[in-house]
Amino acid sequence: MASQTPLDLFRQVLTGTARALAREPDVELAFTADAPGQAGRNLRVPMPSRSLPPEQVAEARGFADSFALRLRHHDTALHARGAPVDAVARAVFDAAETARVEALGARGLAGVADNLDAALTMRLRSDPISRARTRDEVPLSSAVQLMVRERLTGRPSPAAAEPGLALVRDWIENRAGDDLDALALALDDQAQFQKLTTKLLRDLELVDAEAEANESADDSDSEGRDEPDEAETTDEADEGEAGNEGQMEARTEPAEGDDGESEPDEGEPDYDADGEAETAEDGEDGMMPVRPNRPPADLPPQFDYKVWTSRFDEVIEAGELCDEDELGRLRAYLDQQLVHLQGAVAKLANRLQRRLMAQQNRSWDFDQEEGMLDAARLARVVVNPAHSLSYKIERDTDFRDTVVTLLIDNSGSMRGRPISIAAISADILARTLERVGVKTEILGFTTRAWKGGQSREDWLAAGRPALPGRLNDLRHIVYKPADMPWRRARRNLGLMMREGLLKENIDGEALMWAHSRIIARPEERKILMVISDGAPVDDSTLSVNNGAYLERHLRQVIGWIEGRSPVELVAIGIGHDVTRYYSRAVTIMDAEQLGGTMVEQLAGLFDQP
Repeated sequence: MASQTPLDLFRQVLTGTARALAREPDVELAFTADAPGQAGRNLRVPMPSRSLPPEQVAEARGFADSFALRLRHHDTALHARGAPVDAVARAVFDAAETARVEALGARGLAGVADNLDAALTMRLRSDPISRARTRDEVPLSSAVQLMVRERLTGRPSPAAAEPGLALVRDWIENRAGDDLDALALALDDQAQFQKLTTKLLRDLELVDAEAEANESADDSDSEGRDEPDEAETTDEADEGEAGNEGQMEARTEPAEGDDGESEPDEGEPDYDADGEAETAEDGEDGMMPVRPNRPPADLPPQFDYKVWTSRFDEVIEAGELCDEDELGRLRAYLDQQLVHLQGAVAKLANRLQRRLMAQQNRSWDFDQEEGMLDAARLARVVVNPAHSLSYKIERDTDFRDTVVTLLIDNSGSMRGRPISIAAISADILARTLERVGVKTEILGFTTRAWKGGQSREDWLAAGRPALPGRLNDLRHIVYKPADMPWRRARRNLGLMMREGLLKENIDGEALMWAHSRIIARPEERKILMVISDGAPVDDSTLSVNNGAYLERHLRQVIGWIEGRSPVELVAIGIGHDVTRYYSRAVTIMDAEQLGGTMVEQLAGLFDQP
């Protein structure tokens, strides 16, 4: 006992408390510097510093209590059977269940309630609701979770989320206030709570009776197929729902019907039965599209993807989007915002550099008949130029010629800290890899306009054909080509700070574009790292196609690259679980973890034979 540190003792206390709350003697708890998470009975909570600051201790307790309460009060199989297939509705459904589970602990134990508040405050730091300025930027699932929590526990929402919640509170109250009140009556009954939550979804126009019937039929058809993976599904659900349910962005558009098209919101044209549009002005009403974490079983085995027109797409160098003076100002702003972060990321980058250089150490064979002149034998050569065995030959190393592409999501939900840290982390990694002879390409992807741009105008002029496919103007940005030195590309990364640059994101086509660039490179080893905060989102495309149209295409592209391409694909999700898309992926809850996670992921790839 004398050799144990205060941190070790604190972990033991947390483990014992979690076992008691969960009523599971096999629960194991560990500290992590990455995203908190849960895999079955294994819990990972944020690691406090050695001095055990009270606020960090409360955060660790909060995550441990939340995971333990989920083990005790949450039936994963029951939840999966009752969950809607539609991604928007599923996000809200999951968020309400999280609020129920945590309320069961908070209502009976004041200390647990305080701990859960601390963990919630931490999660909200990276939730878009804390930085939302308009209704479009408020994730509906986060708002519903906070309002359900208020009803079930009587505790107010954290101050950081209150301004964003106020933007949608009246809308939710008007449509589903009675449903929120009724949830408290079924707090102890998960099945009944799910039925009331489904009614709430109907009143919010996220599902309808016909869609629910179809979803129930689909669930019964696929039940046998899903059962063999029940353990894996349980682990994913435990981790994803506990860490991410409150942070999935949603929209207030109704769910899709059987015809594959969703009903428009107030900001989109209303279509009658003949496909003609009723005039309506574009407005700010409605939510941004969801960034769902939909399980693969919800998707059909085959899917065709098409593009309405690519005439308005562009691949553009960063320097062409603004002048040199503005680039300089944006880069200076980026440096000022992240002065305190550069040191930490630079240390990790130096660690990566040392690991790479260790693999690139030169070795020589001496006393050779020919090769490079050995300086240590120079005196021998001066005395007798014909003397043999005065040369050396460099041995071949196992370190393969490598190129790394960083593909960064430039969508609107990355605005603020996430995009700033992504920019500076990419900058430092490019500099580090250049030192050891690894070429680096930095790319970004977004759209040229909100809600379709010229592509949508072209579609409207053509008479609005049904199911037009992708309906927006792509903008793919080259911040740093692989062959450009870092010093020449450094200023370009400041462009990510430009107001108005970040719009919507179509990940599948961006991934294909980045893959086509890296596959054409001459290097022997090719690594593609995707940095994103969720699923593809394009309002215009999703309003006139199936709601999972872009997500299905992304899965198709990922499956092809991972299964057939020599490119090594790795992804980092910020605030959203991307492990359900990419087989090699990691999710972080705080954008400030990005730099270290990028370094560790790259280091792990380079360490592999």
